[in-house]
Amino acid sequence: RRRRLDYVNHARRLAEDDWAGVESEGEEKEGEDAEEEEMDVDPGKKLPKRYANQLMLSEWLVDVPLDLEQEWVVVVCPVGKRALVVASRGTTAAYTKSGFCVNRFPSLLPGGNRHNSTSEKVYCILDCIYNEAKQTYYILDVMCWRGHPVYDCQTDFRFFWLFSKIQEEEGLGEKSRINPFKFVGLQNFPCSSDSLCKVLAMDFPFEVDGLLFYHKQTHYTPGSTPLVGWLRPYMVPEILGLAVPATALTAKPDYAGRQLQQIIESKKSKKLAAEKGHPSSAAAARNGHYELEHLSTPQPANSPEGRDGAVSQMEN
Repeated sequence: RRRRLDYVNHARRLAEDDWAGVESEGEEKEGEDAEEEEMDVDPGKKLPKRYANQLMLSEWLVDVPLDLEQEWVVVVCPVGKRALVVASRGTTAAYTKSGFCVNRFPSLLPGGNRHNSTSEKVYCILDCIYNEAKQTYYILDVMCWRGHPVYDCQTDFRFFWLFSKIQEEEGLGEKSRINPFKFVGLQNFPCSSDSLCKVLAMDFPFEVDGLLFYHKQTHYTPGSTPLVGWLRPYMVPEILGLAVPATALTAKPDYAGRQLQQIIESKKSKKLAAEKGHPSSAAAARNGHYELEHLSTPQPANSPEGRDGAVSQMEN
């Protein structure tokens, strides 16, 4: 019950930007201990303060879980930038992963414009991917809808609930004066071999960046977690051992071999360091960088290929 109350208060603070009464000790300190607390993914940890580190981020899905087919779902993600979207008190704000507010605008999300914000208790908190070319926020996950937090609900429920709630909001997926950016939900699919093959052969209304694999039973936990995995589409045959159709999505880029090798080697070295209690593993958790931010495509610095966005844009 106490844990539930923490989530209710946390969602309210994000919606109202009201952090009064939250202990400020160490908040301005940039020391290692404070950062380690922010990055810790243990369910008993303190929730992050302010707007930084609020999103649940993935790790490379190199160690394939044995229950992938039964207990995981996959979401196809567009190219874009991750955004924490908070609709509250008649306005909608978009924040980067590091907590900077990059935009404020009206929206048709509950609480997102002055016409539908009838109560301070009506607010939404969403995990989105913003695609500038399409002027669209693709909704990846939901943390709170109409003042009801779902941090402590399982993935399959959050996804079902989000899908049903989006359907109720007329005009949310269209551009208008009161909704200048589209809000579109992202579909999730089973992780069976047949399902993954069909997904990789599908046409999507956006440029595909990669695949996010979610464990069905995980709660929404800010910070990186092994219960959310990330793969570029071309990696699926090799990592998951699937014979997939040759499509535009599964075509291997020139840098494929080097990228896979770097990811696997990095995973191995982190694992060994952790097993030996090596300080580098703790440092990796403390340095404030999520795994996908510094596991970039291994291109020489002076290579035009390396500068032209071969890196996954999801977490960068």
